[in-house]
Order: sequence, then structure tokens, then C-alpha cells
Amino acid sequence: SFCYVPQESWIFSSSIKNNILFGKDYDHKLFQRVIHASALQTDIEQWSHGVETLVGDQGLMLSGGQKARVNMARALYRDADIYLLDDPLSAVDVKVSKHLFEKTIKKYLRK
Repeated sequence: SFCYVPQESWIFSSSIKNNILFGKDYDHKLFQRVIHASALQTDIEQWSHGVETLVGDQGLMLSGGQKARVNMARALYRDADIYLLDDPLSAVDVKVSKHLFEKTIKKYLRK
């Protein structure tokens, strides 16, 4: 299977969890791996409702970097054979960019 992660994040009005699952069945172990790989753990811990936090229309409640990481997490949760990433580091700061490069691109996607 093939998965595309566009530079322009697409977020729908629902919870963080639903934006990542995007209709797929919930697998706790996979979900946790994806959250870690996409550097969302700290954000989720800070939100009062965690993964059940509602993001608002088009992700109104999220920063550009958070939207990009939710978008990345959604793609990783698909567990595709091939991933096409369109500039996945452009909307995140240096620390998160390094995490995504090391943990997601070099490690998670090389499985």
C-alpha cells in the first residue's frame, strides 16, 4: 500500500484520536508507537482531554507544527509499504524536526 503525507496538513473537526485513526480500528500498541514516532506525546499529555481533545474546524485549536505531526501520525498508523513525505519538517521547530528525522524517517519508516 501507498501513503502520501502532504505539506499542507488536512485535519477534520473531531478528536486527535479520530484524526489519527481516520476510520481504522484502534490498536493501542500501534497507536502509542505512532504517537511517539510523530513527537505528539508531550502535546497530548498537556491537553486536558489527551487524545480525546477536540481540534475544532480544520484543526483550529492546533499550531501548524501540531497539525503536521497529526498528519504524519495518521500516515504512520496506516502501516503502508511506501510513504511519500512532502517536506514533513517545514512546519516544526528544530528539536521536533530532529526527533522526526531520527525517530520517524530513519527508524520507524525503515522497518
